[in-house]
Amino acid sequence: MDDVFDLEEDRVKREIVQRKARRVLIQLPEGLRGQLFKIVETVESTGAEAFVSGDPCYGACDLPLEEAEKLNVDLIIHYGHTELLSEVGFPVVYVKAKARTPVSGVVKKSLSLLEKYDVIGLTTTAQHLDRLSEAVKALKEGGKEVLIGDSKGALHPGQVLGCDYRNALAISDGVDAFLFIGGGRFHALGIALSTRKPTYVADPFTGSVYSVNEEADKVIRQRFACILEARNAETIAVIVGLKPGQFRLDLAMKAAEEFKKKGKRTSILTLRELSPEVLSQFPSIDAFVNTACPRVSIDDVSRFIPVLTVSESLVVLGRLTWEELCQRGLFLDVSWRS
Repeated sequence: MDDVFDLEEDRVKREIVQRKARRVLIQLPEGLRGQLFKIVETVESTGAEAFVSGDPCYGACDLPLEEAEKLNVDLIIHYGHTELLSEVGFPVVYVKAKARTPVSGVVKKSLSLLEKYDVIGLTTTAQHLDRLSEAVKALKEGGKEVLIGDSKGALHPGQVLGCDYRNALAISDGVDAFLFIGGGRFHALGIALSTRKPTYVADPFTGSVYSVNEEADKVIRQRFACILEARNAETIAVIVGLKPGQFRLDLAMKAAEEFKKKGKRTSILTLRELSPEVLSQFPSIDAFVNTACPRVSIDDVSRFIPVLTVSESLVVLGRLTWEELCQRGLFLDVSWRS
């Protein structure tokens, strides 16, 4: 397990020494928490004190800035993602934790699922970016044409985030299907919902290959039911996320104003953690509009309907039809950070 990810120990040490950091806060996503002691020991070998954030980490938008301030640390080391927020007012070092696992074998295995498609869109996360050329070669040897999206934004070519699928959307019209290289269904489902193209997973960690298309269709049906229920809501709460990369107060205020014009009793609700348990404490609210991370609305829909993404709220407001929303593939509101 220790050899699966490149934790860039030498670089981490250099950053700490060069920045003269005496107290460091380490932030780890769930998949890297098994590396906790190895990373702590790396930090402490420089003479610095190490703290580990135990709160959930949902992405590079979710930096523990308040925690860092309370602990009086000099540096945050954020593992598992590439830089998303350029100006946060606090020094942050991003470590991708690149996976050392080869991908060619599992990509070749996926060819059986991709047999009826000629042009494949290739996507992945930060951990496998350095392996994309290996995947391209395997697909081309299998007779496939390969496209890799580059939206020229904060993402690397081919990279997707849980909330940002611009690289997939950039090539969607030119591909027959998408192949996602990485662990789990989370990102692949986002690709399928955003592009409405057949999407498959090649998981280098387990060696498994599979489709997420049926799951995507199920989610779409759930989202339609969610919108229908929200149309009958008399009270609406518009959620403002307080995490650094999820704060969209202006958008929330505009949305609240639009719902008030529709005759809805509307309030703005500020939240640091959006969960079914928290929302259940507001029984007088019939529906929520989530301007924070759109994946929360979609991935937990069965537990707290109706919570709309921003784009879905446009359907409720009559600004967009359901058909238009489906055609655009904006279930994840890819412009949510703008």
